Amino acid sequence: MTISFDDFLKVDIRAGTITAVEDFPEARKPAWKLTVDFGPEIGVKRSSAQITAHYGKDDLVGRQVLGVVNFPPRQIGPFMSEVLVLGLHDAGNDVVLIGPERGVPNGARMC
Repeated sequence: MTISFDDFLKVDIRAGTITAVEDFPEARKPAWKLTVDFGPEIGVKRSSAQITAHYGKDDLVGRQVLGVVNFPPRQIGPFMSEVLVLGLHDAGNDVVLIGPERGVPNGARMC
């Protein structure tokens, strides 16, 4: 399916820094609860991410990621996920996070 550039612009993808990681034992598949700072315009948001295969808690705090910030919140078990943190599946079907190559301001919009 082909989309227009205007359709692409509707997806608000921003850079944010992970500030906290919590266990999520209630998740059906192994996951972390992430707290991500997307800067003053978007603020601090929470997300559930199935990234435990490649990332421990200590690997994540301070790491910049990209996230879709204009999806509606989604209830995942007892947790409300407010943003979609972006990643790609590797050859083993585990998620590898997407983030900027160099540090950028939190809230920087993908262009």
